[in-house]
Amino acid sequence: MLTNSLEAAMTLSSDRLTSPAARAVDLVKTYGSGEVAVRALDGVNVEFERGRFTAVMGPSGSGKSTLMHCMAGLDMPSSGRAFVGEDELGRLDEAALTQLRRDRVGFVFQSFNLVPSLTAAENMTIAADLGGAPVDREWFEILVHQLRLADRLSHRPGELSGGQQQRVARARALIGRPELIFADEPTGNLDSNASVEVLEFLRRAVSEHRQSIVIVTHDPLAASYADRVVFLADGNVVRELRSPSADAVLEQMKRLGA
Repeated sequence: MLTNSLEAAMTLSSDRLTSPAARAVDLVKTYGSGEVAVRALDGVNVEFERGRFTAVMGPSGSGKSTLMHCMAGLDMPSSGRAFVGEDELGRLDEAALTQLRRDRVGFVFQSFNLVPSLTAAENMTIAADLGGAPVDREWFEILVHQLRLADRLSHRPGELSGGQQQRVARARALIGRPELIFADEPTGNLDSNASVEVLEFLRRAVSEHRQSIVIVTHDPLAASYADRVVFLADGNVVRELRSPSADAVLEQMKRLGA
């Protein structure tokens, strides 16, 4: 019995290592009803590879952010299925979905979403603190060093620059070593120097720490840091590029009318 249980656990672990980090199957999301209904996602099928950096691009209204929200468990699709690893989000109850978002998925939002009353350090560890989980102090120190936050840990968000707030948001997304990180326009509020810093950090997180990262972006330069770019139009995947250059991404966006 013990042998069977151990074999099952090893199989599950192996499946998680070899399966996509996330995938969508016939994903549909409709807002409204009747004549005013908007079909934001129109049967999307896509996989995001484990240990890879993927960018999602498309014209305004193409469904980029909606796709990310549905695949991250922040919103529920109208039909179809979304998976993180082998777990289908639609089959999880609210408690299990909350735990998955806390333990296995990290988020970086354009608006940072830091808690104003907490310090930078407290914002970094808020998910673990709320869940009663221990914080890996060695990993905490590595992130603090890499993101140059050592002299800002006791500061609240209102005392930080936009770039510093973004660094805290990145640290918060990575602190629990989630298997998948979603970032929605992570360079949208930053100047060019800070944007490059963000992109280089995300690139290192994939190359050095084997994170799986998906960003939604409108910026060809940001997309050029990715291993793969997935293009959406009218709520569906229309093309993808591997090892993209900024020029190739820009050309594709022009063809899509973005």
